[in-house]
Amino acid sequence: MTVQAASMPVTAAAPAKQRRFRMRPSRIVINIVLAAIAIFWLVPSVGVFIISLRPNSDFEVSGWWTVFTAPAQLSFSNYQQLFSAGFKAGGVLDSLTTSIAITVPVTVLVTVISSLTAYSLVFGRWRGRTAVFLLIVALLVLPLQMALIPVASLYKVFDNATGLPLFGSVVGTIIFHVAFGLPFGIFLMRNFYSGIPHDLLEAGRIDGAGEWTLFRKVVMPIGIPALASLAIFQFIWVWNDLLVALIFLSGNPHETLTLFLYGQTRALASNYWIISTGAMISIVIPLIVFFAFQRYFVRGVLAGAVK
Repeated sequence: MTVQAASMPVTAAAPAKQRRFRMRPSRIVINIVLAAIAIFWLVPSVGVFIISLRPNSDFEVSGWWTVFTAPAQLSFSNYQQLFSAGFKAGGVLDSLTTSIAITVPVTVLVTVISSLTAYSLVFGRWRGRTAVFLLIVALLVLPLQMALIPVASLYKVFDNATGLPLFGSVVGTIIFHVAFGLPFGIFLMRNFYSGIPHDLLEAGRIDGAGEWTLFRKVVMPIGIPALASLAIFQFIWVWNDLLVALIFLSGNPHETLTLFLYGQTRALASNYWIISTGAMISIVIPLIVFFAFQRYFVRGVLAGAVK
């Protein structure tokens, strides 16, 4: 009797465990659901891509999905017509060049300055490091929109005093983006560097290595994942920016690609092919940057956010 009573809970629990196991969805079902979500999410991008390959005359005649039954309508005429203007001011190639001229320096400056500042906050030997870091974290909650009018007024005062134009120039736009990109960059890099053992740097100091040598040969190689993640974030944020460029590049004949596309929306019915073609050009470069650094992206984000 004792043996039977002890065995009853085990036999009763077994079917319940089997039922719970059977209720779990299989991996095939999960993959199908995820694939369906991915396809649904990609439908707008696929539609824009197909529209950019269709003649403008077909836009009001039929939908973009008709290309699956009549693929002969696809051509690169829209891209050829858009690139035919060359690098003239107001053209797509000129806008693309302006976007690169702003985005690349901002990404490099934010990445380098954030890395150096984070190194000083983590491995430096000076008082007040915690207070400075808390001040930098406080700057993360400052809305960008709040500073547009004060900074624009400051730029105009500087222009009148020195004669060097900052407002309405590429340089002024770069300075603004760098200033507002540094708090997040320093926060990310500081959290990543805080996980590096201090014994590595102490061993280097014993061998006679200076701070610059320690940063370049010890900390930088370890921090490549975080640096790549920060570079991807900053590049995409600045590349897709419209508001800052709309304020600080007003009156400049060389506009960014987002401003170029924004200007075409005023005549949406007649310029839809320009918007779709320009949007695909705008997507290509961030995709190249992302896929070039994607192997470091996840490691850098997790290491900088969890610690």
